Amino acid sequence: MADPLEPGSVVDGFRVEERIHSGGMGVIYRVTGRDVPFPMIMKVPRLGPGEPGEAVVTFEVEKMVMAALKGPHVPRFVAAGDLARQAYLVMERVEGRSLAEWNGRGPVPVEEVVRVGVALANALHSLHQQETIHLDLKPSNVILREGGEAVLIDFGLAHHGHYPDLLAEEFRHPMGSSPYLSPEQVLGVRNDLRSDVFSLGVVLYELATDRLPFGAPTTQGGLRKRLWRDPVPPRALVPSLPEWLQEVVLRCLEPRAGDRYASAAQVAFDLAHPDQVVPTERSRRRRRQGLGKRFLKWVRAAGYEEAALPRPSAHLSGAPIVLAAVATAHTNEARNEALRLAVRRLVVAGENTRLACVTVIRPSPEMVGAAPEQAATSQRIRHLVLLRHWAEALRLPPEQISFHVLEAGDPADALLEYARANRVDHVVIGAPPRDVTLGGLLGTVATKVALEAPCTVTVVRQQS
Repeated sequence: MADPLEPGSVVDGFRVEERIHSGGMGVIYRVTGRDVPFPMIMKVPRLGPGEPGEAVVTFEVEKMVMAALKGPHVPRFVAAGDLARQAYLVMERVEGRSLAEWNGRGPVPVEEVVRVGVALANALHSLHQQETIHLDLKPSNVILREGGEAVLIDFGLAHHGHYPDLLAEEFRHPMGSSPYLSPEQVLGVRNDLRSDVFSLGVVLYELATDRLPFGAPTTQGGLRKRLWRDPVPPRALVPSLPEWLQEVVLRCLEPRAGDRYASAAQVAFDLAHPDQVVPTERSRRRRRQGLGKRFLKWVRAAGYEEAALPRPSAHLSGAPIVLAAVATAHTNEARNEALRLAVRRLVVAGENTRLACVTVIRPSPEMVGAAPEQAATSQRIRHLVLLRHWAEALRLPPEQISFHVLEAGDPADALLEYARANRVDHVVIGAPPRDVTLGGLLGTVATKVALEAPCTVTVVRQQS
């Protein structure tokens, strides 16, 4: 099969240097030209007699999606060629390691699973915020930059909330790599961002165990098994894995999308805060579910249909991560109640809201040379108890709420750093006292957070 282009040829100002990959759907070349200040690749689809019909559609999909996406988790888009003359896509050549290089090298250490999982979940969340669902997440479509950031590539099977779904219109069979397909993709549903959460669970399982949870089926019947057949629990394969990690992985792999994490950001949150993961029956499994449970799942799967979802960003608005900044160092019940009321309204508005209750205390000396009650551990425990006491009246299920005591000299900086690192969508914080002067107001924690936070901020003032 001849390549579409020859090295040394020039296409619309791009010089073809050498072929770096050749696949069934297209060929990738290194290219230069047009004074672009970063390395580039050109993807050329295989078109014409004898070539797969999907190549045309996936090219059109990737061209639309790539032009719409921005940010550090996708290659920078440069140009696209017309189907009538020469079809091609030119984009940034991302420097880094493909996640596929890790396959077959044995179970990855837990700390590496966590690091990669957080990076990948954050990349998916960035995609979802831009109305895009990848729908072909697998190790070969992930590049890890030297700094640890994950970059997603190959958007030929993606769904974008603002554009027609050409693949859904043209094809009725599941599209994607069989080991990573979500149950709803098997059934032809392509508009649920939680499909990417399922695929993320497959990647985490594969990293942690060096096995695929559902194998690599090649038939429709084999694909449908994931609608009712649970995987071997990760800890049955690698007993040294912590229970909390099994909880996260198996929750991602739930057959019903509504039983999974509501967003990739919430997966990243639990991976980054293992002490806050609430264990359920999932974490304690040591074998697959018995025949009775499998039969009930099989019966349910026979008539399984996923409800239609809104655009990704609309779904995410009902699944935010909310940070409640609670000043446990100061006792003011009126202010605390005002903060609770504001948080309660947000939690009620989104059934999938994840609430992080955070307080910031000044760094304390360790036991040496200090009274026991002033030691760092004692301080953290005392403020953790106060946080839990503040949240009791909210009556939230344990899997929906977490508690965090941060030590920092600058409370505002600590809250801002936490909000950025954990993809917080909304910060709720108490207002400064009414008698603070204008000059003093500019230096308050609430003011700094409101000015610099990367998300929505609600500043709550108690009624006088």
